[in-house]
Amino acid sequence: MSYKRIVVTKFGEPEVMQLVEEPNLPEPKDNEVRVKVLYTSANFTDVMIRKGMYPEVKEKPPFSPGYDMVGVVDGVGENVTRFREGDKVADMPVIGAYSEYICVPEKQLIHVPDQLDPAEATSIILSYVTAWQMLHRIAKVKKGQKILVHGAGGAVGMAMLQLGKLMDLEIYGTASKSKHDMIKAAGAIPIDYKTTDFTDYIKNHTEGGLDVVFDPIGGDNFRKSFSILRKGGKLVAYGFYNAVMGHGGSIPMDFMKLQLGNILPNGKSATFYSIGALRRKHPDWFREDLTTLFKMLAEKKIKPHVAGHYPLEKAQEVHQLIEEAKIKGKIVFDLS
Repeated sequence: MSYKRIVVTKFGEPEVMQLVEEPNLPEPKDNEVRVKVLYTSANFTDVMIRKGMYPEVKEKPPFSPGYDMVGVVDGVGENVTRFREGDKVADMPVIGAYSEYICVPEKQLIHVPDQLDPAEATSIILSYVTAWQMLHRIAKVKKGQKILVHGAGGAVGMAMLQLGKLMDLEIYGTASKSKHDMIKAAGAIPIDYKTTDFTDYIKNHTEGGLDVVFDPIGGDNFRKSFSILRKGGKLVAYGFYNAVMGHGGSIPMDFMKLQLGNILPNGKSATFYSIGALRRKHPDWFREDLTTLFKMLAEKKIKPHVAGHYPLEKAQEVHQLIEEAKIKGKIVFDLS
């Protein structure tokens, strides 16, 4: 039986992704499970991987991108005991999910409650676990504190707003004007980064600075974000948008800026969050946090904003939309 997948033929622009048809399904090895993918999401992380700019991926083309997925167990290898055919499962393989079928180690898979919409469940995996862990595991934000979320109209940003609202946080979010209504509806205060210097806005509208800033932008943005923290405040960096898009800075230099923030005697701190690195260090945290978020989704305490469903054939077009920051929320690829 044949199946389709997207292949990155070389590092580069969206055009390097090609849809190919493989003649035979992948066979699960010992302790592996073959999953029929129902949905996978489109993320800025996938853009970084496609460009060869994601430090944690050492794989060289050709390979399939695809950071997360929800699917149904289609076959099992020897010694698999936790899953059987028909089980609905989730995983974050980092690469490989832009495919109708994928084989993954049994130990990585997490059960997905049957009552959940698989597209919404997929939208939870990377974006909401990232937001949850940055809030609770890294920044250890307390109820009622003041935070700033850069890129508040994106998938991780909207997850932050929803989870932060549950903690009664005072939330400010930078975004383009077209996303302000959505940010206000989520209970946050939008700042138009194109027309307003967010450092001036924060200094004029808050007293003493912010408790935490969450910054995926990088470049000079890290310095500016650090400047509006109160004494004892924390900058949590989790991306390099400027460097990836050629808007200034570089990934190595951005890391150095973060370390410098910890050296200066100003009572502030800076750290870099990587969901992949934290999962390798604490795989139990990832399983626990995603299970918690699936429960919250089932109880309707959170609601991911799925901005669109696309077939895999539209991967190039979707990546272009991501790079242009034109997406409000999350896009998923429908392989069901």
